[in-house]
Amino acid sequence: MQVVEANGARIPALGLGTWELRDRTCARIVEQALRLGYRHIDTAQVYENEREIGEGIRASRVRRDDIFVTTKVWTTHFAPNDLERSAKDSLVKLRLSEVDLLLLHWPNAHVPMAETLGALAHAKTLGIARHIGVSNFTVALLDEAVALCKEPLVCNQVEYHPYLDQSKVREACHRLGLAMVAYSPVAKGKVKTDETLIAIGKAHGKSATQVCLRWLVQQNVVAIPRTSKIERLSENIEIFDFVLSDAEMARISALGRAAVRLTDFGFAPKWD
Repeated sequence: MQVVEANGARIPALGLGTWELRDRTCARIVEQALRLGYRHIDTAQVYENEREIGEGIRASRVRRDDIFVTTKVWTTHFAPNDLERSAKDSLVKLRLSEVDLLLLHWPNAHVPMAETLGALAHAKTLGIARHIGVSNFTVALLDEAVALCKEPLVCNQVEYHPYLDQSKVREACHRLGLAMVAYSPVAKGKVKTDETLIAIGKAHGKSATQVCLRWLVQQNVVAIPRTSKIERLSENIEIFDFVLSDAEMARISALGRAAVRLTDFGFAPKWD
């Protein structure tokens, strides 16, 4: 599996997103993904499935050291003592001694960023997480976070797919030495019927979804598609045996003019 390296972290370029996966389905999908060769599992406190993620990891029989596990602290736990307590609670649910990556799920303007990042850095020094990072941060917030954090941040996880131009955030990540991780990488399934992606896929014997994921990893972006279907797991991981040309990459990037953002909330920052 290809990896993206940033500040000492080696993040598998393709992972399994688990938002909205619940109960037995969640555990079964995680187990199957790991057996198929996935080595990166992404969850969050607010997904309320950390316990099932842990069950799936144990059922897979894959060595813990071979799996990269990410979870995210929800915004209501950003006060320093609360962040540490909630992160330890995540470990209890996952039944892990540490996570590979602990992220701040969204920026929270109501708690001083210096305090939250201080607590996040402390979680790393305590051994709760091997690496730390952020999610849904704008360019300005990224610059502020990197300047304030005593420990190196390794990534910014953001919505990214062909219909959303994220070049400003991607350039900021590159400038700051951070990896970029793409959630909703197939635009919640919208790419499946895209004529451009279907046409490019035909030239490679691949699906539109596989072309989309390949477009991301060829930019050195980590993609974490979510699925509840076993057959999709197999399809999504088969993207490392073909290469898109520069012209094909440019055709897909041009779709970003649509500026389609699928995840937005009232508490979201002012996007770039």
